[in-house]
Amino acid sequence: MQWAIPTLADVYEARLRIAPHLRPTPLHGYPALDELVGGEVLVKHENHQPTGAFKVRGGVNLVAQLSPAERERGVIAASTGNHGQSIAFAGRLFGVPAIICVPKDANPVKVASMRGLGAEVVFHGRDFDDAREHADRQAQEHGYRYIHSGNEPALIAGVGTEMLEIIEQEPRTQVVIVPIGGGSGAAGCCIVAKALDPSIRVIGVQSDAAPAALRSWREHRLVEASMETFAEGLATRTAFELPQQIMWDLLDDFVAVSDDEIRNAQARMIETTRNLVEAAGAAPLAAALRLRDDLAGNRVALVLSGGNASLEQLRDVLSA
Repeated sequence: MQWAIPTLADVYEARLRIAPHLRPTPLHGYPALDELVGGEVLVKHENHQPTGAFKVRGGVNLVAQLSPAERERGVIAASTGNHGQSIAFAGRLFGVPAIICVPKDANPVKVASMRGLGAEVVFHGRDFDDAREHADRQAQEHGYRYIHSGNEPALIAGVGTEMLEIIEQEPRTQVVIVPIGGGSGAAGCCIVAKALDPSIRVIGVQSDAAPAALRSWREHRLVEASMETFAEGLATRTAFELPQQIMWDLLDDFVAVSDDEIRNAQARMIETTRNLVEAAGAAPLAAALRLRDDLAGNRVALVLSGGNASLEQLRDVLSA
């Protein structure tokens, strides 16, 4: 399929749409992380968003542009949690009914948030891809506007605004590390970074227990792979076409880390930043530690993509 690849102009337009509803998030440095990584480390705190994750930027940008007919029919999406919260938040903001399909073992913190925002939550299947296929079928059957978590130019333009803020908050940034599940966040970062300062290296990170996006990026074709990671924000069995097309052209590097490395990074980030950090949000630190020799002396921004960790998940990570 031929997708409309978002441009830097689309990202600036997205910022105008979301600015009345979402404030810029902080970019903070932590000396303890500098010592760990061997460079100057800055953390982009997307956990400070009203939904606790970066995806709300894209949801607001997309739902703001729906036609009156689409708004009346309502929207449906599939999610492990953060995309669903994004659409639920935007649906409440603009008065659009929202249905979110989630896996049966979805994070209860994220499920409660979606319901609290007024969305109908439907449990279906073992994992994200089961829920995604169900949402697609329901959209075709009932005429809902299906909002894919990756193959949506407006979502990518919206989440790209986080990279605008990184560059404006620290213009000397040399490397940005972003977690990849479906890839919308990394795609948005690439579009902005390469348009404003091509010298900035954008590096993606995924769990080696869910390598579909990494393998697709390496092979320049969409592939499926097993999905066994505990990090639900990285938990996809298949890659998404639009983010991959962007990353094939613009992403500088893509690394895989183990779930144990993610757990260790999550505990370290919680301790050093005094913030709530979910597993996917800690993956960039895991990648930075893996790439420590390569990153030495660089100014590195880590995208803390979200902080929606449940008590059970936190107990598991902090007791290890």
